[in-house]
Amino acid sequence: MSTHESKGRPTPKRKEAESKRKVSSLSPVVTKDQKQAAKAQARKDRHAQRDAYLRGEDSALPLRDRGPARRLVRNYVDSRRSTGEYFLPAIFVVLILTYVTSFTADPLRTRITVVSIAMMYGMLFIAVIDGILLTRKLRKEVAAQFPGTETKGLGMYAWLRSTQMRRLRAPHPQVKISKKKN
Repeated sequence: MSTHESKGRPTPKRKEAESKRKVSSLSPVVTKDQKQAAKAQARKDRHAQRDAYLRGEDSALPLRDRGPARRLVRNYVDSRRSTGEYFLPAIFVVLILTYVTSFTADPLRTRITVVSIAMMYGMLFIAVIDGILLTRKLRKEVAAQFPGTETKGLGMYAWLRSTQMRRLRAPHPQVKISKKKN
């Protein structure tokens, strides 16, 4: 009877045996509890980073949102109401009206559909005009308050923020809606 049969498996190669004995110095031995603690800490850090971002802390903001000019733009947009922030709910209403009217008589259906779609396009047109006027106003404001600051991209930044519903804006609005016109 050979030794090979008594073990029930072949003798490992030297390379395999040595690699099993050696523990990598690059990856330390980590227990299950240490892994769970590291995951919990990482989760806590992510939540803290997200909270700082939503509060508008400059260090937590992505590069596109950093700086005093961008903060001015955000505060200006957040201090006023705009047509664009009501555009998404208006589209939802148009979709519902279009669906509901599909079950009604033909002449009424056509009128309701045409009126609702015309309202949607009217809101879109007003939102675009508002964005153009907003861009012009903010470029002048930024140039006056922060001379030498690049204003490229600020208009689109402001317009995109103004088309988001106030609740869904990130970072969250830091100012209340004011009655006075800025």
